[in-house]
Amino acid sequence: MTVIILIKFFIFIFGLLIGSFLNVVIHRLPREMSIVAPRSTCSSCGHLISWYENIPIISYILLKGKCSKCHSKYGYKYIFIELITGLIALGLAPNYIGVNEFIIFSFQFSVACILLVHFVIDVEHHLLLDRINIFFLIVILPYVLYFYDPYYWITGGLIGFLGPLSITWLFYKFRGVVGLGGGDIKIFGVLGLLLGPLGILNNIFMSCLLGSVIGVVLIALKKLNKDTPFAFGPYIIVTAAIQIYFPEFFTRINFLQF
Repeated sequence: MTVIILIKFFIFIFGLLIGSFLNVVIHRLPREMSIVAPRSTCSSCGHLISWYENIPIISYILLKGKCSKCHSKYGYKYIFIELITGLIALGLAPNYIGVNEFIIFSFQFSVACILLVHFVIDVEHHLLLDRINIFFLIVILPYVLYFYDPYYWITGGLIGFLGPLSITWLFYKFRGVVGLGGGDIKIFGVLGLLLGPLGILNNIFMSCLLGSVIGVVLIALKKLNKDTPFAFGPYIIVTAAIQIYFPEFFTRINFLQF
């Protein structure tokens, strides 16, 4: 029991460190910046952040969420992403460490990190970046090749990509308006490999339903204009996260029973 607790503690710390890196990815990728260099700096004064000012959660608390030089606030997003990533790692940590358990944990944690990065960037910038989708594909493809039947992931991928692409093309043909962005279509395609044909159909239906309901509510509350671009990615991601990590709950809320 003590060994398991110790392992989970280190996994939590590992998650915090990865969360710190995800903050870099979330900030830099939409701005076409390298995620490797240069070192992190304060966005207000350009102060080069030292290693001891970049310790997940601890540095944020000690510095009171401010730059040590100009004292401008960093915002709660950074500590939140570090903490949520640590908690995700802890939640996914297996009770027994074996080869299969390590593979499954590594895969599930990687997928969770990708979905988190996609979610935050799309909320902030209305972008589902191709580079993240390509990395998502690189993570998912070996897993489905090893664990899943080819019919399952090939059919799921085709439905996920070609279905939304066809609907978007028809919508543009008859309305002259692009319905879904390219990033949405690509993430549907990648998720289709993992979720399979029925899973991706459920995702398309449930994410559209969720997005429509929340969109109508926001318009009614005058928080959103019907002509304003609408970030659809978060609804795809939330639905996928429930399907992957809480399949029993998704079954209960699912209206499409195949």
